[in-house]
Amino acid sequence: MNTENPRAKRLADRIKVIVAQMLDTRIKDPRLGFVTVTDVRVTGDLQMASVFYTVYGSDEERAGTAAALESAKGLIRSEVGKQTGIRLTPTIEFHLDTVPETSAHLTAALDEARRRDEELAALRAGKHYAGDEDPYRHKDDLDEAEG
Repeated sequence: MNTENPRAKRLADRIKVIVAQMLDTRIKDPRLGFVTVTDVRVTGDLQMASVFYTVYGSDEERAGTAAALESAKGLIRSEVGKQTGIRLTPTIEFHLDTVPETSAHLTAALDEARRRDEELAALRAGKHYAGDEDPYRHKDDLDEAEG
């Protein structure tokens, strides 16, 4: 997917708005869950548009939404063609965006790491090194001992 092409970027932004509006107002499929269009990427030749979306809910609701989007693909593509007025309407593919789930997993991992760091800091509080803080010999120490 080429996002360097300004024309492809403008078309992707327009498609995102059109698809979001259609999902909100025109597509009345009962399988369609709470969908958010997160991104659209259009190839440099403007022939293919990948629409990324998230669905709030269970795996079953995600599967139902995927099926509803697949069945509405023709209607959505037709509307994109009408509203953009470009000569060749791009083929539309829908992709479930996994960024929110990945983000939630990373946030949980970071929270766990922070909690463990706090536990270690509490265990270290008031503790002392058994010997010197830095038990290794350094060149400066050897020079002083020799001199």
